[in-house]
Amino acid sequence: MKSPQAIIHLSSSTLISFLFYGLAITCLTSATVSASNETDYLALLSFKSKITHDPNKVLTSWNHSFHFCDWSGISCGKRHKRVTILWLGSKGLEGSLSPHVGNLSFLREFGLWDNSFQGTIPHELGRLSRLRRLYLGGNKFNGVIPRNLSGCSNLRVLSLSQNKLVGSIPKEISLLSKVALLLIEGNKLTGGIPPFLGNVTSMEVFAADDNPLGGSIPDTLGLWKSLRIFYSGECNLYGSIPPSIFNLSLLGNFSLDENHLTGSLPSVIQLPNLEWLQLRSNELTGVLPPSISNCSKLGFLELSFNNFSGKLTIDFSKLRDIEYILLDENNFHGGGEADDMRFVDSLKNCTRLVTLDLRNCNLTGVLPISIGGIPPFLGNVTSMEVFAADDNPLGGSIPDTLGLWKSLRIFYSGECNLYGSIPPSIFNLSLLGNFSLDENHLTGSLPSVIQLPNLEWLQLRSNELTGVLPPSISNCSKLGFLELSFNNFSGKLTIDFSKLRDIEYILLDENNFHGGGEADDMRFVDSLKNCTRLVTLDLRNCNLTGVLPISIGNLSNQFSVLNLGDNRLFGSLPSSIGSLVGLTYLDLGINLFKGIPTTIGKLYNLQLLDLSSNQLSGPIPDAIGNLSLLIALDLDSNKLESHIPSSLGNCQKLNYLDLSHNRLGGKIPKQLLKLPALTILLNLSYNNLSSSVPSEIKDLKMLNTLDLSYNNLSGNITSSLGECISLTKLILSGNIFQGIIPSSLSSLGGLQELDLSQNNLSGKIPQFLDKWVSLNFLNLSFNDFEGEVPVVGVFSNASRFSVLGNNRLCGGLDTLKLPKCMERGSKKKRFPFIILVIVIAPTLLIVLCCLYLLYKKKRNSQPSQSSGNERFLKVSYNQLLKATDGFSTTNLIGEGGHSSVYKGILDSNNNKPVAVKVLHLQNKGAHKSFLAECEAWRNIRHRNLLKIITSCSSTDFQGNDFKALVYELMPNGSVHDWLHSSTNTSKLNLLQRINILRDVAIALDYLHNRCQTTIVHGDLKPSNVLLDDDMVAHVGDFGLARLLGSELNQNSSSGVKGTIGYTPPEYGIRSKMTSCGDVYSFGILLLEVMTGKKPTDDMFNEGLSLHKFAYMALQDRVINVIDNDAIVLQSTEANAKKVEECLAATIKIGVSCSVDSPPQRIKIENVVNELQRILDVLQDI
Repeated sequence: MKSPQAIIHLSSSTLISFLFYGLAITCLTSATVSASNETDYLALLSFKSKITHDPNKVLTSWNHSFHFCDWSGISCGKRHKRVTILWLGSKGLEGSLSPHVGNLSFLREFGLWDNSFQGTIPHELGRLSRLRRLYLGGNKFNGVIPRNLSGCSNLRVLSLSQNKLVGSIPKEISLLSKVALLLIEGNKLTGGIPPFLGNVTSMEVFAADDNPLGGSIPDTLGLWKSLRIFYSGECNLYGSIPPSIFNLSLLGNFSLDENHLTGSLPSVIQLPNLEWLQLRSNELTGVLPPSISNCSKLGFLELSFNNFSGKLTIDFSKLRDIEYILLDENNFHGGGEADDMRFVDSLKNCTRLVTLDLRNCNLTGVLPISIGGIPPFLGNVTSMEVFAADDNPLGGSIPDTLGLWKSLRIFYSGECNLYGSIPPSIFNLSLLGNFSLDENHLTGSLPSVIQLPNLEWLQLRSNELTGVLPPSISNCSKLGFLELSFNNFSGKLTIDFSKLRDIEYILLDENNFHGGGEADDMRFVDSLKNCTRLVTLDLRNCNLTGVLPISIGNLSNQFSVLNLGDNRLFGSLPSSIGSLVGLTYLDLGINLFKGIPTTIGKLYNLQLLDLSSNQLSGPIPDAIGNLSLLIALDLDSNKLESHIPSSLGNCQKLNYLDLSHNRLGGKIPKQLLKLPALTILLNLSYNNLSSSVPSEIKDLKMLNTLDLSYNNLSGNITSSLGECISLTKLILSGNIFQGIIPSSLSSLGGLQELDLSQNNLSGKIPQFLDKWVSLNFLNLSFNDFEGEVPVVGVFSNASRFSVLGNNRLCGGLDTLKLPKCMERGSKKKRFPFIILVIVIAPTLLIVLCCLYLLYKKKRNSQPSQSSGNERFLKVSYNQLLKATDGFSTTNLIGEGGHSSVYKGILDSNNNKPVAVKVLHLQNKGAHKSFLAECEAWRNIRHRNLLKIITSCSSTDFQGNDFKALVYELMPNGSVHDWLHSSTNTSKLNLLQRINILRDVAIALDYLHNRCQTTIVHGDLKPSNVLLDDDMVAHVGDFGLARLLGSELNQNSSSGVKGTIGYTPPEYGIRSKMTSCGDVYSFGILLLEVMTGKKPTDDMFNEGLSLHKFAYMALQDRVINVIDNDAIVLQSTEANAKKVEECLAATIKIGVSCSVDSPPQRIKIENVVNELQRILDVLQDI
């Protein structure tokens, strides 16, 4: 419903028509121009020459073929054939106003309103002494109001509104003694309302709204005895309102809203013709004078947002025409008496009253029974045909007596704060055509029998209605609009829509329909085939289950909008959906659909397609590229695979594209980056995209948001991104980008969010980042940046940026706890040091060479070892028998298919505990395995590898071969025990887990990259990672798996190349073991440590693996998959955010290690660096 202001406020065009007195246009034809009017002819030609654009061709007739008196917009006097009227308002003309118009000396009416004239108003207009009406409003004139307009001594109407005029109102205007209408609103005039205007006693209409005039209202305006309309709202006026204005008996409209006026209203107001009084948003005080009730014609009273006080004593019973009483945001009171609200009784005669607003007025007392809701006595008005009360805070319930309105055709009471149920009697009003009660607080259900044969419009949106929709709605055969959305309707949809042949809109979204979970929840769709006028079907978020019937394709070509999003619909999308050629909007998101039919490419009129958050799999159909009118495409959060089709480049109008959270691979198609309309969003995050970002990204100059995070994109960040100058959000996190941040990004000064975290970026933090004033958040965490962190711009607030996990950064805010940056010495101080280095370096080099030669000579003179196991001091079978108490079962700490491990005390080891690994030599290849493991240990020693003390190669008491390895005993057992043992009540915390993973990664890095020959472990798993007293991790059971597999975990099954669940997929095709295989095993081990789930758990089936489980968690909230024992509540939100970032970074490492393709796995040395960064962050929390 329109606002009160819009209903009564008179526009300038209305005023013009109201004051336009009998304009007569007389046209005389003549073939030639006489000498007496040559001046007018030339003046008009000059006027035409200044017109630069005439879209409506109104000046086409202005040529020598016609007498100028016959030209469009021109009227001449009958006697002299001189131009008396130039009338070209609202013609779309552009240009400037020729000063030669001042030569039209007989001109009486001049109108150019609502065009696009520019430049200044020529002062030559002052020569038009016969001019009566001048309309120049609604243009683009600038400069000042010409002073010599005073020469237009017969001027009655001067309209200069809605231009760009500046300066003050010139004093010479006061000489226009005949002016009745002065319109100057909507300019940039200053200098106040000058007192001399009071001399223009003929003034009837004065409008100066929306000018920064300033100053006070002069008393002299009380001399305007003929004044009928006064508008000066939003003029920066201050001071009080002169009391003399309240004695202008002809004044009908008086508005001074949104100024800074003070003081009070006079006690005596004598305005018998006042219809509109608007003083909203000032600083007026005092009591409202009771004499306002003498304004018997008053229809609009708005005094809200002031500081009026005292008791309301206006007798509203005298204001029979009042429609709006807006007194909100004041400070009325009656001393706290119970009769503060007695004035309400006087409203009973106000039969036209629409709105009463007394919000926040400090009123106390009792609300009389004479008010409240729709009064029941209205039912007595049995002749009622139309009742409209929308957008009123009526309150109360709907009275049953309205059922007496047998002639009622239209009932509108939306947004009226109504509550209670809808009286059933209303649903029997046979003539009712339009019924709207939207956005109230109505409760209850609809009656089972609805008898409204003429109902065309039923709107009950946004209430609290419940129950089943009655099937009898289908008896409303003329129904064209049905909106029952945002309620709590339930039950099965049993309306027979086939009877509603005129239905155009079915809006039932945001309810709770269901059919008991049966597959026929959507059967009602079959009844829509006769609804040939149907345009929109909206059932979003209605709790529907079932399959979308093939009959959906039977809807008419007019059908334009289908919204079934946020339900529980399943199955394949029917190919018949391609028959809905009129569709412009298709939303099936947040369901359980599978598969996109290729027929979707036939929806040539489609502008929005939302299939997000389903279970769609397979490739994106190339046919989607046929949708040339598509504006928005959302396919996020599905299981789509293969590549992004280049055919999407045909969707030239696409401005929103979201393909995130899928399994799409390959390169980013260049065609996608050349879409000219792509301005809102391009989101390809959480996929498997690889290679570098194409340089064609520069063509997306108008793009607002670009998200490529969590893919496998590599290479340098392309400098072409610097040409995407409209970006406000750029997210490239979770990739493998390297190199520095390109300087070209400095042109992206409008960025509000920049996320480059979890990459391999290096170099210094660019200086331009701290100069971007619009940047709200910057994330550079988990990279390899170095140098000083700035402390200005975005870097001045620690909550607005993150540099976690960059170990080579220094400086910055104290809260970052980074090391201080070392000051660089001067060149003078460094010079002696450089000289010293130059002198000493050669000498030191010579000494080192000599030492190396001596060492080599000594080593060559020593005999070489004959076998790998000679490095270790031998121990006898008897010693091991004694150490393990006869290999007692009480000392057995692990047993597998190929070995058993016992704990014991060995005399030759200073009585320290040891672990004795006894090989089962009856198994084929055990002897060779023993030698292989000894060889593996011969030249390696590291703090994170299990320390071997000695070995035994002998025979037992029965003469059988006996071979054993003796290791340092790890008192805290294996990681497997800590994660999965039911007897172990203690659990690993987050820091311990990251420390263990870091230790294992360091061990692998040593084996792969720090030994003379690369050593592949071959069977890395939690049971082979052992913990000492300090919970330091040691990798053990090393090398044996390369031949036989070594199993201490009886819950796992082994093969020749490792353990099921931890073995990389390439080993299954007889591939040679490599260090990449160890990295895969480490990735699975990491994910198991962080999630607490084994790769062989029962939940991992039907294509779901531990790797995929973690990968999908990256797309949502990682913390949901982390082992609960590893999560510790943080004291601050900032710390919690840091922990969550660290968890995400850790899981990403595990996912990157365990990808199927060996070349795409992250290098173990990079894993060590990343884990160390994460550990540094967590230790600082």
